[in-house]
Amino acid sequence: MLLAGIFCLMASYSFAQVKTAGSYDPSDSSVVPAKRMPQHTEFLNGTNNFPAKPRNQWEIGAKAGAFTISGDVPAIFPTLGWGLHVRKALGYVFSLRLEYMNGTGKGLGWRQTENINKNTPWMAAGYIDPYAPGGDAVYMNYKTNVQELSLQGIFTLNNVRFHKSKTGFNFYGIAGFGGTIYDAKLDLLNGNGNTYQSDFASIPQGTHKSRKDTRKALKDVLDGKYETDAQNHGDRRPKLFGSTFRPSATFGFGMAFKLSNRFNLALEDRITIVKDDLLDGQQWQEHPGGNAALSPDADSYNFLSLGLNYNIGAKSVEPLWWLNPLDYAYSEIRNPRLMKLPKPVLDDSDGDGVPDQFDLEQTPAGVPVDTRGVSRDTDGDGVPDYKDKELITPTHCQPVDADGVGKCPCPDESCFEGYRKANDCATTLGPLPSVTFRNNSNALTDDAKAVLATVASRMRNNPECKVAVVGYCSSNKKEQQLSWDHVNKVISYLVEEQGVSADRFIFNYGNEGGDCNTVDLRGANEGEDGPNTVAPPHPNLRKK
Repeated sequence: MLLAGIFCLMASYSFAQVKTAGSYDPSDSSVVPAKRMPQHTEFLNGTNNFPAKPRNQWEIGAKAGAFTISGDVPAIFPTLGWGLHVRKALGYVFSLRLEYMNGTGKGLGWRQTENINKNTPWMAAGYIDPYAPGGDAVYMNYKTNVQELSLQGIFTLNNVRFHKSKTGFNFYGIAGFGGTIYDAKLDLLNGNGNTYQSDFASIPQGTHKSRKDTRKALKDVLDGKYETDAQNHGDRRPKLFGSTFRPSATFGFGMAFKLSNRFNLALEDRITIVKDDLLDGQQWQEHPGGNAALSPDADSYNFLSLGLNYNIGAKSVEPLWWLNPLDYAYSEIRNPRLMKLPKPVLDDSDGDGVPDQFDLEQTPAGVPVDTRGVSRDTDGDGVPDYKDKELITPTHCQPVDADGVGKCPCPDESCFEGYRKANDCATTLGPLPSVTFRNNSNALTDDAKAVLATVASRMRNNPECKVAVVGYCSSNKKEQQLSWDHVNKVISYLVEEQGVSADRFIFNYGNEGGDCNTVDLRGANEGEDGPNTVAPPHPNLRKK
């Protein structure tokens, strides 16, 4: 009942106080050890699907609880045990723990033992075999100190979560092996150095006497000094620090309750098997009818403990058994941050620069279109420009015929040329976007390249138009050269990457009234012309 109460209190505190926040950031290089940096770099570059395992903290802990020996002599419960451990995760499910445990077990038989002639310490202390003249029955007792050093595998059973990123509760199994040393003592003599044989004889017998009453009477008789070495294997078993040494195997389970990212409480129960029958100092098991038989090597001990654990380590994530390995995968599926997504490919069947899903008209190749993919109709007469023999028809001359020619009287075709000239390239191309460079840089950003692709598309749709490329600032040599670099970079990109003819540009740099990092593009005004290339004013200051 006490342990159940402690369990409920820890559970309520843990789940009330600990927030189930997300796991670590897989892109954080500070928590990746040097030996895994190549994998981390590949992961960030998109050539490896798996993030590198992060550096995670060690756990150290101390525990105390009830230690009990299971043997031929009934145990007195509880007796004290304590332990220390250090633990390290090898993965999200499996971790290794090195643990030292020290426990003291006691036992006291509540039934009379009639066969002691095979138990050397009792006979050597002066007890008489009950079958010999004057012999009396005795009651077995012992006190054994056990020390154990074991390496345990810890299997976490619930940190892989499908419906939340983390949990404040950890359930795990324990399996390990190690070495155990033990030293068993018996309380055979009173303070005067005499046996308890006459005192044992005075304890009332009979089925009406309960186990509790018998043990109470025995405790009043025994002085609790445990002065006599119990039966042991002598030199037939190895010794360590003067005590019997035996290899051991341990199994158990545990539950940890998170108090913070550093502290947690753990409730554990594990049993250890040592394949030895003298943990309780008694090798001969009493059988009905007063016979003694050699019992099997079946003694074991149990350690039920409550411990406080602490995580140590700087620039490390929590121990991996507290983290959910699915957290990164789920978060990337929901909100991609590190996932390398392919660039979308949009079909453009007619090659007019407008994707099919937005294109309202499939036009012949080379036909000028607007942003919706519809054939351009500059004068709005209902005849697309590529069919219009009279590109600009005044409104008062409309409606027009099938060739886009209006009904205005005209002495000859020269009047139509006048209408066309009235519409200069600034009007035909419309407002063109500007290109912005980073401060003191001559590199085109992805956004700038996208802007220039739009300009190139308009120029291809209007092959008769030139574009003025205008740069600013000229207060000193550095600004003059940087303005030239910007204008030259824009023209070079349109010519070399977009395939626009170089003779369609007017090179204009070092103007006043604009931003030094901005290059404006505009359609050339009627009659405007200029060189498409200019020698750099200060070649030694050119940007690479």
